[in-house]
Amino acid sequence: MKRRIAVVEDNPDNRLLVQAILEDDYEVSEFETGREAVEGLAEARPEVVLLDISLPEMDGTEVLAWIRTHHTLGPTPVIALTAHAMAGDRERYLEAGFDDYVSKPIVDEEVLTGAIRRWLDRPR
Repeated sequence: MKRRIAVVEDNPDNRLLVQAILEDDYEVSEFETGREAVEGLAEARPEVVLLDISLPEMDGTEVLAWIRTHHTLGPTPVIALTAHAMAGDRERYLEAGFDDYVSKPIVDEEVLTGAIRRWLDRPR
């Protein structure tokens, strides 16, 4: 059985790229908006969430705050998958509670897949 990854990303091209990178190895659930993520993540039961920062309806930090207070999703690793890649952005998002950070555009698949494996393979 494939491990489950959730992708919360409003850009269809980015969702398609992430799906193409991950679909052979993972069961991927996709959510286009922050609100859709909040409504569907509990049912999807992902083992890792890839979460864009700039989303319609609820931004990524609001979705992260909701995940952290959810009784079953709270400990789920959440990776910021974002075009916010200025100096200090990585640190800011890690301080906000994200477990990891991957910048877009994804030019090296191994950066994304390595981050996912790091969290899936961690001792619990």
